[in-house]
Amino acid sequence: MRIVVALGGNALLVRGERADASVQLHHVEAAARALAPLAAEHELVVCHGNGPQIGLLALESEADPSLSRPYPLDTLGAETQGMIGYWLAQSLRNAGVRKPVLAVITQTVVDAADPAFAAPTKFIGPIYDRAQADQLAAQNGWTMAADGRHWRRVVPSPEPLRLVEQESIEQLVSGGTIVVCAGGGGAPVVDNGQLHGVEAVVDKDLTSAELAIALKADRLLLLTDVSAVMTDFGLPDAEPLHTLSVEELEHLTFPAGSMGPKIEACRRFVRATGSIAAIGALTDAGALLVGGAGTAIIPKPIA
Repeated sequence: MRIVVALGGNALLVRGERADASVQLHHVEAAARALAPLAAEHELVVCHGNGPQIGLLALESEADPSLSRPYPLDTLGAETQGMIGYWLAQSLRNAGVRKPVLAVITQTVVDAADPAFAAPTKFIGPIYDRAQADQLAAQNGWTMAADGRHWRRVVPSPEPLRLVEQESIEQLVSGGTIVVCAGGGGAPVVDNGQLHGVEAVVDKDLTSAELAIALKADRLLLLTDVSAVMTDFGLPDAEPLHTLSVEELEHLTFPAGSMGPKIEACRRFVRATGSIAAIGALTDAGALLVGGAGTAIIPKPIA
């Protein structure tokens, strides 16, 4: 099968952990071990999030007195693609993957008039308490929003229209290469005859869905730090949902900044292809592919 896998940024850096390189590399190595069996048997495209990582770089850039202005988010997004792509490509080889592995810095075209630029929803960076969040908002002009019991910075997240490197990715995958791409949703650009970066972070799950549709993938797997989609997530009576049809999704609501984009990505992929998408834990990647773990999003309700 041809499989597109999207690794959540929080699967590569657990909430509350120090963002040390060694900590993140440890998680990337675990991800590579989970993905290696899939890479051996299938065509594999690996996308990844960058919320914690780009947030860290943005903090460093804001605090650097040698800069006349902070680095823009599109450039920081490209930096995270290089860093995490390097870790993933190296770790997949070290995990025993014998196929060629290539990390591709990816640009994602968005619409400059997208209303998302006026309504930030994409979480980036570490978690804060309310007092810290208020201080950073006042100090840096950031927009902060509640993320569960904590607070995080939110930035614009426009809709992905297409990947500039899409044709090259298709050729690489068809030639047997494991491709790491669309990191952090891809560096956001507008195309008005020339490409220009914009201040945003594209949702990697929506970009992964667009790429999976374009590549005619057989499966879309969204791997994160939770075992399945849950009812009443975060509450004592939360329960996993093992199977959902696209029709059933129409009657459910999910948080806009976290699970919501994952559900929407799955819905788009399943509607466009008639194939199955799944959401679950990184460590369950193999079981997720065959329906033995996580939440499967299917075209029609089970009779």
